[in-house]
Amino acid sequence: MILIGITGIIGSGKSTVSNLLRSKGFNVIDLDKVAKEALYSEKAQEDIKRSFGEGVFINGMVSPERLKEIVFLDKKRLKELEDIIHPRVIEEIFRHANTFRAKGEKSMIIDGPLIFETGLNKELDKIVVVSADPDKIKERLKIRGMDETDIERRTSCQIPLKEKERLADYVLYNNGTEKDLDKEIIKLMNRIREWEEKDAS
Repeated sequence: MILIGITGIIGSGKSTVSNLLRSKGFNVIDLDKVAKEALYSEKAQEDIKRSFGEGVFINGMVSPERLKEIVFLDKKRLKELEDIIHPRVIEEIFRHANTFRAKGEKSMIIDGPLIFETGLNKELDKIVVVSADPDKIKERLKIRGMDETDIERRTSCQIPLKEKERLADYVLYNNGTEKDLDKEIIKLMNRIREWEEKDAS
């Protein structure tokens, strides 16, 4: 079975692509959801309290918002948090993979924005990057209510899209209409089937 990461940057359409693949019957794991579950595990809470103090807790539970305020401004603290969460995320991904493998599934897709940034790409077999023109991405984010400052802040902690494209095994360009995207999804599905067949041979 092969593990396929789907990534991009905010506004590129990564989640839309992942949701479409899920609707086509592919096994898709939401990395943000896995990370959130890891964050709230008892051991992670203890490690976070030790590293970041009581100030990031509300009513005995870690506050993601308070953590973000710290780590967005300090890459060293971000690395500290990743060192706590990342091993647990990897463990959970492989737990899901083993479940799917036992069912005879040929692939599992991991949908996450920071696959390269966290080094998760090293644990996966293939990486798909969902890309779009910068103007198109800004247009989408502005429709979501973000201004230029928000957009800059959200993208500054991510590897540039062109660099992600260079590192990818497959790039899906999402610049057009929903109909255009459907065509790109079919191409991607065909490529995934090729990867599955090669893995099985």
